[in-house]
Amino acid sequence: MASVPQSLSSYSTYATTSKSRLQSLYSDVTRQKHSNPTSYHAHVDWWQRALEELVSQGWQAENPSPWKGKETEGDEELHSRSNKLVLNARRSLVDRLRFDGVGKPLGVAHTIAELRHSNAVISLPAFFSSTVSVYDPGWLPYRIASFLVGKPLWWAMEQLDLVKSEDSYSEAEMWKRVQGDYVMLKLVERAADVVDSFRGGMSLADSLYTVESFRKEFGSKVLPGVTISEMDTEVLLKYLERDRRILVRDEDVIKFITADREKEVTVIDRGILELKTAVGNLQGQVNTIQGKIDEMTTRISTALSRQQKPIALAHLRHKKGLEEILTKRLSALQNLESTLMNVETAAGNIEIMQAYEKSAVTLQTILNHPSLQRTKIDETMDALAAANATAREVDDAIRIGGDMAAAEAGIDDVDLEDELRELVMEVERESGKAEEHAALEKLQDINVPEQIPARPEATQPVLQQVAEFIIS
Repeated sequence: MASVPQSLSSYSTYATTSKSRLQSLYSDVTRQKHSNPTSYHAHVDWWQRALEELVSQGWQAENPSPWKGKETEGDEELHSRSNKLVLNARRSLVDRLRFDGVGKPLGVAHTIAELRHSNAVISLPAFFSSTVSVYDPGWLPYRIASFLVGKPLWWAMEQLDLVKSEDSYSEAEMWKRVQGDYVMLKLVERAADVVDSFRGGMSLADSLYTVESFRKEFGSKVLPGVTISEMDTEVLLKYLERDRRILVRDEDVIKFITADREKEVTVIDRGILELKTAVGNLQGQVNTIQGKIDEMTTRISTALSRQQKPIALAHLRHKKGLEEILTKRLSALQNLESTLMNVETAAGNIEIMQAYEKSAVTLQTILNHPSLQRTKIDETMDALAAANATAREVDDAIRIGGDMAAAEAGIDDVDLEDELRELVMEVERESGKAEEHAALEKLQDINVPEQIPARPEATQPVLQQVAEFIIS
């Protein structure tokens, strides 16, 4: 059953834009490129976000052209609508972007041309044919020459009406220049980030894929809620290999690379991938056979409940045959998985030995440094011992010189100790006087009654108060 196409208003880019703003965005603002560049670039930015959202969520497949059946509507275009990373830019795009109450957008072709200039979208043939990264700015002298010579020359030719600027093309003329398939770079970057996040901790077997198994593994993960097409997969693989450089590809073999792995597909990689593919295929057969056994079990139960014993017996024979096949397949699967594990272990041992060899070479290179030769070490240690001895001699000379200077000044240690002792005693005497004076001041603050009670027990609280005050 075909899914019901989503309305444009259900997408966040449209839902968060007012109708009056949509009317402005659906108008042709090509003439504002030079007169009002801020408004013009805001217009282009909105369309970039809108197209990215629509394409990434499968809108192209859900919204066929209302002019289906015309020459512009070929099988290739119908197939390309399933793409989630590639924009199918044809004139039918304008009809599919019709919005209730606003109408069709104007100037879409000029907007696509502007996105192409800014590298936000890249022509699909150019993307595949280019040998340099999409982020490569180009050869510096060529860029300087283009800026200093090319642009002024082109402007002069425009003034003489020898060539036409893109701004002067009509919408129909511009569609002839821009129609085609375009890779949407931000969507590809987003998909590549997801694939890269799964790369950590991959074993050798996990890092090897065929194109089909790669799409099966990552096709439904790179963008939320959709599965990328075969064309999207090729675009993503090209970007990961050429621009991110996290994998290498040799025909149908794909290998994720790390710092400690070879940067090319080897015979060992192909052998491991064949084993991995065989294990996956056999696992699929096992699951299929198990499903048929479960189906036979259900049919047997149904036949017995209807008292159809001959039919139940036939189903039981079929089930027994399937169980025998399942036993053989499980045995073969176990053998293949064991073989794959042994091959992976052996390949891992090769990587370990290669790491050991590199470490040994590195260590030997360090040990061969002239500073680590035995004669150089002995010379260095002798020089260090001589420097320490010289330092001790200097220290002793300084200490002896200080003692001699003190002796010449007539300073005696005994006299110094006597003077220090007198200073300590003087400080103690001053401290005692200060404490005595403080005690007398406390006694003066005590209120002594004029008449002393006759009973001894009556004087006890007063004496106790005096004692406590003195102690405090």
